[in-house]
Amino acid sequence: MTRKAKTSAPSQRMLRVGELVRHALSSFLVRHEVQDKVLQKATITVPEVRMTPDLKLANAYIMPLGGENAEAVVIALNKHAKFIRGRIASDLSLKYAPSVRFFVDDTFEEADRINALLRSKTVAQDLSSD
Repeated sequence: MTRKAKTSAPSQRMLRVGELVRHALSSFLVRHEVQDKVLQKATITVPEVRMTPDLKLANAYIMPLGGENAEAVVIALNKHAKFIRGRIASDLSLKYAPSVRFFVDDTFEEADRINALLRSKTVAQDLSSD
């Protein structure tokens, strides 16, 4: 799943809770508490967590170090999502712990694609003709 632009910007509360969840997930993943072979080998980065307006669902975008086995890591994390939710609930100062869904973060690939386009000969010709 890719990130889609929304018609309205997230509220300050959504952003704040998203950051809380991101920090809780990051510290949880560092401890390697999940007994899964795929997750034990991976060092996982959580660049962004997006909350739904009701704060009951957190979409966590993750990327393993080096981008290796990203899909397998996401599958493993989604398989253990209920366990992870229970473990991070105490770190969150919320009335309800949100359910967490994990997705591969594709912003790095998108940034590389845009950089490649900007360095292309066609764009260089357009810029030099000014």
